[in-house]
Amino acid sequence: MDVKRNVKLVLYSVGIFVCYSYYAIVQERITRGKYVIKPGEEEHFTYMLSLVCAQCIVNYVYAVILSKTIMPQGENVTNWFYLASSALTYLLAMVCTNMALKWVNYPTQVIGKSAKPIPVMILGVLLGNKSYPAQKYFFVLLVVLGVALFMFKDGKQSKDSESGFGFGEVLLGLSLIMDGLTGAIQERMRAEYKTKSLHMMSSMNKWSVIFLGVCIIYTGELMEFISFVSRHQSVIWELITFSIASAQGQMFIFLMIEHFGPLPCSIVTTTRKLFTVLFSILLFGNVITSRQWLATFIVFSGLFLDTLYGKAHRSRVD
Repeated sequence: MDVKRNVKLVLYSVGIFVCYSYYAIVQERITRGKYVIKPGEEEHFTYMLSLVCAQCIVNYVYAVILSKTIMPQGENVTNWFYLASSALTYLLAMVCTNMALKWVNYPTQVIGKSAKPIPVMILGVLLGNKSYPAQKYFFVLLVVLGVALFMFKDGKQSKDSESGFGFGEVLLGLSLIMDGLTGAIQERMRAEYKTKSLHMMSSMNKWSVIFLGVCIIYTGELMEFISFVSRHQSVIWELITFSIASAQGQMFIFLMIEHFGPLPCSIVTTTRKLFTVLFSILLFGNVITSRQWLATFIVFSGLFLDTLYGKAHRSRVD
């Protein structure tokens, strides 16, 4: 049984790494790329709600197809309020994360989101009736210190980026809070209703599409998004592959949550982001300072130590 469980953990972890590494590359290409209207005139992709909506539609369709074919999981009896609430917090986390890219570069976004285990733990204790050993809090404290060191702006940097400093970091903070709420709600769903992975995936994305559909129609963003895609048809392939990678990656995430819980899932997804930072630097020329490299090392050291300790702790308990 332990061998089978470990194989599942490795499979889900590798799936998350591969899918979301590609997802991150295409996301940065879409959101930070320049699209030529005519010689000497360019524009940027700014339709974040529509981008997330397209992603959620593909996620929902993917989950429904799997549930009707190779992975039937029975009837979903989870309380609709839990499903709608988790969809709203999950959606707000994604929107805040994508919007933050307007004010911060990708490595900063990635390191900021690396603090995800913190709200997952805190709100898991407060709302999900979870408990963690003292050592785990120490390792998470390392993550906090590393993120703070990475985000710290010295005088020269603040002067150069004064106009944009602050708001991107606020959005990342809001995204982390939403991640924590999502994790706590999912713990309740698993404890009270034994909610399966495809139940979570299909229902959360269905509610997300409803919320986003109302927003993009009401604000008029839908028509602007369609107009942008018609002007730059090369983005269609990026949107398709971006959404498919998101759907498959999310499938692995929900399987991880179903079998191992939100905290191990957040550790795996956060560890994956180390490679995202490297890819962003190599492919898009984003630069980070020696201090930020040190901070990155501290962040991921805390996460790796937490992973090793957690495994040893479970072994002793078992």
